[in-house]
Amino acid sequence: MNEAIELPFWLELLVSALLLLGSLFALIGAIGLVRLKDFFQRMHPPALASTIGAWCVAAASILYFSVLKQSPVLHAWLIPILLSITVPVTTLLLARAALFRKRTSGENVPEEVSSGRDRGN
Repeated sequence: MNEAIELPFWLELLVSALLLLGSLFALIGAIGLVRLKDFFQRMHPPALASTIGAWCVAAASILYFSVLKQSPVLHAWLIPILLSITVPVTTLLLARAALFRKRTSGENVPEEVSSGRDRGN
C-alpha cells in the first residue's frame, strides 16, 4: 500500500493560509456582486477577486505538489495566467456591450471616447 507522506508543518500552514486567502477573495467578490447596485459596479469585484483568488490557490497547489513530488510542479500557473489574460478582456467586452445597449435604448450615457467627433467646436 501507499505510505502516508509527512509534510512539514510550515508547508501545511502556508498552503492553508493561501487557500483561505483565495477563498476570502472569492467571498469578497461574491459579496460585491450581490451588494452593488449598478451593472457596471457589479462587474469589478468578481473579476478582480477571482483573478487574485486563483493566483493564491495556484500558489498553494504549486507549493504542495512541489514538496510532495520533490521537484518543481509549475503547470498549475497556466490557470491563473490564462485567467489574467481572459478576465479583463471579457470584462471590457461586457462593459462595452452594456454601454451599447444603454445607448440604443435612448438612455443618457457619455459619448464614446474614440468617436472622433468634435465636442462642441
